[in-house]
Amino acid sequence: MSLARHVDPENIISHLHPDGKRQGAPGSHLTPYSTDYASQTSIPKYRIPQEGAPADAVYAMLKDELDLDGRPTLNLASFVDTYIEENAQKLMVDNIVKNLADNDEYPAMLSMSERCVSILAHLWGVQKGEKAIGSPTVGSSEAIHLGGLAMKRRWQERRRAEGKDTLRPNIIMGANAQVALEKFARYFEVEARILPVSAKSNFCLDPDLVSENIDENTIGVFVILGSTYTGHYESVEVVSKILDEFEERTGVDIPIHVDAASGGFVAPFTHAGTGSQKWNFELPRVKSINASGHKYGLVCPGVGWIVWRDESYLPKHLIFELHYLGGTEESYTLNFSRPGAQVIVQYYNLIHLGFSGYREVMENCLANARLLSKSLEAAGWYTCVSDIHRPISTSITAAQEVKEAVKSTVSSSGDEKRETSADYTPGLPVVSFRLTDSFRNEFPHVKQDIISLLMRARQWIIPNYALPPKEDGTEILRVVIRESMSFDLLDRLVTDLVQVTETLMGNDQADLEILQSQHERRRPKVKKGADDKKEGEEGDKGGAGGYKQAGKNVGKRMADGIHRSVC
Repeated sequence: MSLARHVDPENIISHLHPDGKRQGAPGSHLTPYSTDYASQTSIPKYRIPQEGAPADAVYAMLKDELDLDGRPTLNLASFVDTYIEENAQKLMVDNIVKNLADNDEYPAMLSMSERCVSILAHLWGVQKGEKAIGSPTVGSSEAIHLGGLAMKRRWQERRRAEGKDTLRPNIIMGANAQVALEKFARYFEVEARILPVSAKSNFCLDPDLVSENIDENTIGVFVILGSTYTGHYESVEVVSKILDEFEERTGVDIPIHVDAASGGFVAPFTHAGTGSQKWNFELPRVKSINASGHKYGLVCPGVGWIVWRDESYLPKHLIFELHYLGGTEESYTLNFSRPGAQVIVQYYNLIHLGFSGYREVMENCLANARLLSKSLEAAGWYTCVSDIHRPISTSITAAQEVKEAVKSTVSSSGDEKRETSADYTPGLPVVSFRLTDSFRNEFPHVKQDIISLLMRARQWIIPNYALPPKEDGTEILRVVIRESMSFDLLDRLVTDLVQVTETLMGNDQADLEILQSQHERRRPKVKKGADDKKEGEEGDKGGAGGYKQAGKNVGKRMADGIHRSVC
């Protein structure tokens, strides 16, 4: 969410209208509706009006302004769910006023929350004898902060017990990490060791760099199950083995927190899973997992989940025992009051859809993503950076034999095997693509950001943005396939992309430069301060505090500040 700043409407009016008397200035609304107020009545935007306005007039006025927003179904930039079925909507409305913090007043809602945690713990492979513990959160951002804070406190407790200092904690993550992960490091004073990504690592966390950058001050490693850039799953099991070897050599135990914001509700249900690798509590090194219920959990914003494999991994002094409104509860969240209706809808989805229902939704999303990927590449103008449409290796392994067995159980007629995600590279239903090199050479005037702009004119929201630092010379267009993407919409999307591309190919460079200059003029200009410049230069040189990148020193932070991924 962007920061909002105070606006002085008088400055706006005096700038545009020196007399300050003209009605309809940017600092006010006009009400053109048939009400007790005249059609030219001015309602201030940035100050509370002295007198109120009729409810129907305000409703119509705000509805008209909100119509300027994009259509959620056509917003292909976001992982956040944009569809909620009718019965779930009824539950939302019926419970919209319930506060999840008032557990004693709403015991049924609390019970549903506890059931969700238990369901997710089992879904994510909690082991027999472990007492999993967890909590609903406002979203994955809060959940990531809670998981990171628990790792930091456990590291501090261990260091103090060993008589060592706790002054220089660090945490490992890839440069593809969503901004919430870096926010944790900054807000809770932990050095963020953000490791460069490359094509070799599928633009994800590079396990080879992990082994070079961990030490006794590393509180943990953030591993992402589903990169927001390309949908690839990071190699949790490979990182776990690296940390096992490190502990054998040094005695230092470094935990893993899996950021499964999207993948936590995708990988468990698909036939592909995460391939032959483990990612969840089946790995002892994984201590906590988060996921967003409002993404592939199929709930509207905002609800997330954080689960620890056992209560011993959540330091007791972080848990607050609250005596509030006549009841006693234990709490470990950054927020207190928060909506409870989304938790109820999450439980509704879990028991209404069940495992098979979630599987059908996720398999359908992946099938649509594969169809879009193959259609784009068939046109000859685009190549996909994502891999979920690429068949898995033909070499038969033990894991492949298992996949073949799975496929045989889902045959459509008993004679012919039905294609499933098990035939393809595991990942999120994400299609990241760019113009081919041959196309760019032949049509150098066609730019991807203009394709994004013209698709927006057709109401499709498809972001065009750079890959993480060190690879940010490459820009990608990205489409997130959600439950609401029907086959008809997909057909329309492919048609519009082809038509827009053909239109740009037929225009000359001068026309497109005018369009691009108008587009860039709307972008906010950010001035780089002296401190930022100095820090950037030190990072390029690799100061004394830098960490290693394949034998080289690089700065602690990503180039030019936070590289925000779209989610």
